[in-house]
Amino acid sequence: MKLKTILNKTDFSHDDIKFLLKLNETQSKELFAKASEVKFKLLGNKVYFRGLIEFSNICEKDCYYCGIRKSNPFFERYNISDDEILEASKFAYENNYGSLVLQSGEIASEKFTIRIENLLKKIKSLSNNKLGITLSLGEQTAETYKRWFDAGAHRYLLRIETSNKNLFYKIHPNNNKHNFDNRIDCLKSLKKIGYQTGTGVMIGLPFQTYDDLANDLFFMRDFDIDMCGMGPYIEHKDTPLYKYRNLLMSLEERFFLTLKMIAVLRLIMSDINIAAATALQSIDKLGREKALKTGANIIMPNITPGQFRDNYSLYENKPCTDENVDDCKNCLEARIKLSGHEIGYGKWGDSLRFNPKNSGLIN
Repeated sequence: MKLKTILNKTDFSHDDIKFLLKLNETQSKELFAKASEVKFKLLGNKVYFRGLIEFSNICEKDCYYCGIRKSNPFFERYNISDDEILEASKFAYENNYGSLVLQSGEIASEKFTIRIENLLKKIKSLSNNKLGITLSLGEQTAETYKRWFDAGAHRYLLRIETSNKNLFYKIHPNNNKHNFDNRIDCLKSLKKIGYQTGTGVMIGLPFQTYDDLANDLFFMRDFDIDMCGMGPYIEHKDTPLYKYRNLLMSLEERFFLTLKMIAVLRLIMSDINIAAATALQSIDKLGREKALKTGANIIMPNITPGQFRDNYSLYENKPCTDENVDDCKNCLEARIKLSGHEIGYGKWGDSLRFNPKNSGLIN
């Protein structure tokens, strides 16, 4: 009775959210069904592609959870050439993906800024302005964000990882390069410039509580994000956080909790875009499809040239590193159809929540 009462609400309390996040597998079926109903009613059964190009694993940051952190010497660094990035972009355009994501380790320099600026213009040109472009390139200055926006990017994903400042500094160094308040300021800059702004968190971190996760969801609601990319924390043996692996939930529990987070977020922010994180597929081969059934509506097929994929190792057991892009597309197409959805080919699939009138550019 309590579950039905909560699911019929339009305004959720902190205790409501915690209750939903603690549901067992049987109880969660009602939550997932409600989230799916809300999604289908508002967004339909379309799933939108974002072809993911992970073009470099060179990073200036030293986050304690991340396999490509600056201090990890145990893997090969790479930086894909502009021509290879443009070739992957051409694949996305010719295969009607609609959008792509440019993602890399975090670099803040004028040289990097100019490189991205030029790439954006070339991608827009080769696709006759038809490819939507999301960037996920970390913390930058407001001026850099504006230059990239003017060059053609219109979405930006900058994950907060946790809205709990104390927890943030347990999973990051506490210095000028890793500053919680600066990350918040970056998100504010992105919104003001006019990007569709996305953020997200890791789920199942050591030291993380259900209160933290409920607050994460409220943070996203109160910040009025347009899109979300969140997924389970998967430990990497070459990181400082690995020593706390005995404090973790099982991978299966983290997977299940992520599905509940997606479902609850769909209930409280019914009109945003929610990505089915690739990390889910590392735990369950049908992870992304299960996320679609619980509220997600975005898939990011990896179109990075195959020889580089293994070395973009944010976490271990990353899926799809040995597939070529055609295999990945055909496989996804069949699996998405089986999940009761269809791909919105050739569409940007922008967030319904986004309203350019709310940005700093339009009065």
